[in-house]
Parts: sequence; structure tokens; C-alpha cells
Amino acid sequence: MGNTKIYIVYYSLHGHVEIMAREIQRGANSVQGVEATLWQVPETLSNTILNKVKANPKADDVPVILPEQLLEADGFLFGFPSRFGVMAYQLKAFFDAPHELWATQALAGKPAGFFWSTGFYGGGQELAAFTAITQLAHHGMLFIPLGYTFGSGMFEMGEVKGGSSYGAGTFAADGSRQPTELELQQAFYQGKYVAEITKKLKG
Repeated sequence: MGNTKIYIVYYSLHGHVEIMAREIQRGANSVQGVEATLWQVPETLSNTILNKVKANPKADDVPVILPEQLLEADGFLFGFPSRFGVMAYQLKAFFDAPHELWATQALAGKPAGFFWSTGFYGGGQELAAFTAITQLAHHGMLFIPLGYTFGSGMFEMGEVKGGSSYGAGTFAADGSRQPTELELQQAFYQGKYVAEITKKLKG
């Protein structure tokens, strides 16, 4: 039957989502028989704007994905920074592009999860994922939330921590804050969790 293929598809402006994506990949690849691959969605901003907002350079070891390549995967994790509480336009534009995939419902039944970065508490740690579910619904895809399966880390009150029952998350603040060890642990766990479920569904 071959390996279960997980595509981790993300957009990252200042590097926070990329860090989370790499940890999610590690978690997914820890499951025997799973092959997890990182992909970036196309950039929509000009180099002039990217320079003005001091965007991080794009990872040169992560290829840009085309919508039709989604057909190759058995399951997905989509990552994005939030913009006013919803997913960044770059990932939204990617979801808007594959009309043929939507028209044929070619992705129906495939499982997917979300991970994200927000600036502060009001930036959409739950809302960003909640509103992103509409993208999966229109494609007939299956949303895989974490619930509270991550355990005690879900109830941490002694430190600032992103994420929720919808998936793993981090806070970027003014851009200087980096994902914490606990946030990375949740990202690793989410990769492993979604990979295990995808493998079961494929089998």
C-alpha cells in the first residue's frame, strides 16, 4: 500500500509558522510508515512590501506547492499567521485557486488539521482555526482537531502559550518572540496525532 503521505502546507512571513511546521513534520515522521513533506504556498506580496515589513527570507529547502499536488497526499496540516483573526491571504488565495479540485470534490474525505501564529491573545488563537474550517468543508475534507488529547499542556497557566483544542499555535508578539518549548511540544504532538489518524483512515 505504500507510505502514508502527509503534506504540511504553510505560509510564513516572519518565520514563526515555519518553525512550527518543521516541528510538526518531525512529529508526523515519528510515526512508522508515514512520510511527511513540507510545502510553501506562493507569495502574493511584492519584494518591496516584503522588505518594508522585514519579512524573513523564504526557506530554500521547502518547495512551492501547486494546488493539483494536493491530490498526491493522504492527509494535510495547513499552517498560517493570522490577519485580523483569520488566515493570511496567501493561504486563502491558495485555497481559492483549485476550482477543478472543488468542482470534482477530489479532496473529499481527506483529513486535515491547522496550526497558526498570532500576534497577541486577541489575534485569533481559536477564531483563525474556526474560520479556516470553511475551506475544508467546501472541499468535503475532514477536520482533525486536537481536542484536549495533548494532556496537561492544554491547561498550562504558568506561562504564555498558544494553541487550543483546534490545533497547535504560537504567539509572535512584535515578531521578536519565538515559539516556546511547550508550543513546540504541542506542534510535534499534533504532527504525530494527525499522522496516526491519517494512517488509520488510509488503512
